[in-house]
Amino acid sequence: MSSAKPNVGAKIEEMSFPSLGESGSVTVGQAKDRWTMLFVYRGKHCPRCKRFLNKLNAAYPAWSDVMDVVVVSSDTKEKAAADLEEFGWDFELCYGLTVAQMRSLGLYVSEPLSEAETTDLFAEPGAFAIRPDGTLMLVDISNGPAARPDLEELLDGMKFNISNDRPVRGTA
Repeated sequence: MSSAKPNVGAKIEEMSFPSLGESGSVTVGQAKDRWTMLFVYRGKHCPRCKRFLNKLNAAYPAWSDVMDVVVVSSDTKEKAAADLEEFGWDFELCYGLTVAQMRSLGLYVSEPLSEAETTDLFAEPGAFAIRPDGTLMLVDISNGPAARPDLEELLDGMKFNISNDRPVRGTA
């Protein structure tokens, strides 16, 4: 069962995620003074996610100059902490994404293929650009791990969108 597409241009549901960062939690969807890019990844079991997140970490200084970056999965705190320890990422790493939050974001939700993969439902990848007023500007979702946005192109496009106050697209 897939979820309905998120409503670009509309305020997204405010949601909080526990974080391994100093704050202990991160909330998206509330009004703030900066844009936010929310990246959802499949979890510790996904090697493609690690490659993508390593690329994001390498580009993180350029991203953080433009907007806040939040990365979340449905993993447990222990799994997220193990990844953070192994890879040393600099971005805000969150965990505990719930199935209700996955559905609210319009993500594809998968069952594990085996216990070696993971034991619970998990979200397939997604990227969400959120304006400072909490409205959704851009959505990129995938139903599998192989389709991911090009981080350089995405950042370049977001810089253009922000500096030119571009309208939301895809609403016709």
